[in-house]
Amino acid sequence: MQGKKTKTYSPVGSLKATRRDFLKIGLAGVGAAGLGAWRTGAWAAGSDAPEKAEVKIGFIPLTDCASVAVAAELGFDKKYGIKITPSKEASWAAVRDKLVNGELDASHVLYGLIYGVQMGIGGLKKDMAVLMNLNNNGQAITLSDQLRDKGATDGPRLKALIAKEKRDYIFAQTFPTGTHAMWLYYWLATYGINPFTDVKTITIPPPQMVANMRVGNMDGFCVGEPWNARAIFDKIGFTAVTSQEIWKDHPEKVLGTRLEFVQKYPNTARAMIMAVLEASKYIDTMSNRTKVARIIAAKSYVNTEESVIEGRMKGEYENGLGKKWKDANYMKFYFGGKVNFPYLSDGMWFLTQHRRWGLLKEDPDYLAVAKSVNQIEIYRQAAAQVKVPVPASLMRTSRLIDGVVWDGRHPRAYAAGFKIKA
Repeated sequence: MQGKKTKTYSPVGSLKATRRDFLKIGLAGVGAAGLGAWRTGAWAAGSDAPEKAEVKIGFIPLTDCASVAVAAELGFDKKYGIKITPSKEASWAAVRDKLVNGELDASHVLYGLIYGVQMGIGGLKKDMAVLMNLNNNGQAITLSDQLRDKGATDGPRLKALIAKEKRDYIFAQTFPTGTHAMWLYYWLATYGINPFTDVKTITIPPPQMVANMRVGNMDGFCVGEPWNARAIFDKIGFTAVTSQEIWKDHPEKVLGTRLEFVQKYPNTARAMIMAVLEASKYIDTMSNRTKVARIIAAKSYVNTEESVIEGRMKGEYENGLGKKWKDANYMKFYFGGKVNFPYLSDGMWFLTQHRRWGLLKEDPDYLAVAKSVNQIEIYRQAAAQVKVPVPASLMRTSRLIDGVVWDGRHPRAYAAGFKIKA
């Protein structure tokens, strides 16, 4: 798809952090009490044994739950002294509630959901923690075959149809503060469609997307795989855009928990990161992905055909309109460790979009919130143990589909700078 003219906000240039700066930011992320207890307790005593032998980690039936599933199914958890018990959840709202009340120790979870709870969006507020990023890419926006029949096969044509034929156009996302809502809103707005005034948006759990489109409840949806591929398989929709076309190598799901869990069980949190990092390495060996697809296709995980999962997991795409391609920006779980680092700028981006769409009524201290939530120091410690490189910079630079560059600097100006916003 063609983006618009490039607009940039303060190119990041060199954001090299000294070790002192890095540890300072990491301390803010873990919290003084948590890091102090960790160092003066287990580390000072010469043991990094997990405080909890078993951890319950939630997930939603999506392809990108793979690293949690593989860590549990192939025994990477045991290597680090824990037993991961995956817990299949019905919706992101259930994940949120169970994380907050402690029914889950951690979860495969939407990046923006963690930040939404941190900020009290929707009335539920709790100090939260992002331990690591789980994957980049691998989501999409699916439009119905009814829109295809009217010629609305991309953003500009959809805009033209909405302007021409007045009716309620309904689009679904998976959670109000989550990644899919943000990709959907960003894509619509790029082509001049206001996601709150020109169309209606609803919230549907990922596994229910295809069934709802089949009975005509929506014109389009944004969700993770394999449900976009499933819509094509069932001949009810087509892929209008992949999320990696909206933002190449974008942050997606994270391993999330409560900040108090990290403070109380720092060694356990570190063991979870190490186990999932090992699983991520395994998945990113392309020859292993057939086996991974078989594991997560099971009823206990995604509960669909292996073939529906495997193709797009390997970057083998077709859009349901006759186009097939090998996507260089396929779903990544490790990629030399570049996927997993919890960049502060990634967390801040979701805050800017929450502000853009009126979910936040005022600008927060973007950097301070990201330092609090993203557990840089504990991730760095875990990565060192499993020999995963970490970047020198805590920010990264990205150009999105509309040509606007995000680099983590001047977040207030960035959030306010969009033509279409709340």
